[in-house]
Amino acid sequence: MATPPTTTLVALRGAAIGYGGRPLLTGVELLVSPGDFLAMVGPNGGGKTTVLRSLLGALPLLAGQRELPRPLRVGYVPQRDHVDAIWPLTAGEVVLMGRTPGLGPLRRPREADHRLVAAALQRVGIGELAARRYGDLSGGQRQRTLIARALAAEPELLAVDEPTNGMDPAAELATMDVLRDLHAGGVLAVVMVSHRLDAVANYAHTLAFVDHERGLFRVGSLDEMLRPEPLSTLYGRAVEVREVGGRRLVQPVFGERP
Repeated sequence: MATPPTTTLVALRGAAIGYGGRPLLTGVELLVSPGDFLAMVGPNGGGKTTVLRSLLGALPLLAGQRELPRPLRVGYVPQRDHVDAIWPLTAGEVVLMGRTPGLGPLRRPREADHRLVAAALQRVGIGELAARRYGDLSGGQRQRTLIARALAAEPELLAVDEPTNGMDPAAELATMDVLRDLHAGGVLAVVMVSHRLDAVANYAHTLAFVDHERGLFRVGSLDEMLRPEPLSTLYGRAVEVREVGGRRLVQPVFGERP
């Protein structure tokens, strides 16, 4: 009898997360299924990246469990500012780094690896920049290169840390559109971290609000979380969601407190 496919890629159950034996958050419950688009939102330093690292298994839990029903292929996109722009590499060579885990020791990239690199660059819309030096790219183009590097690993889960940090509004919108299009196939799960709710409110299907200073970790669907009570809990003041031109905008209600 065939084993039914799992509906969970990875989950945290009753997790305590933190560093050096000191928990930042406790009782964290988080589940990622195939095709999810989860955004973790909260203030800078609020613990979002710590939750992400714990979910990916890069940071051991202090308590609770991390459930991984089967081996999981993950493509990780670090914060752009954490990647040295003085690398003497082309965009294509940076993306080829995403193939390294599957090459094995002393094995050179094959034609199939180069095809996957070219396909990944095309998927993020910069196929023509493969030969351009990484350091000469704009911030948005570097971000797309790093996303393509993660895609070259053929992931089931794409984990993205602050992909629009430091971008102007046009570049932020273009980057989020790339993530939306990658997710649109319904197979790739996306988990991203952002301190800007506006950046994800029109894209994510599930939101997690994270702020360890207030012991806040709350997860729900987009509609559940974009309501006054969860929003005021995250921001500490009254917040409203407006729709302008078919897009959601999250704004404080001036002069009001929750």
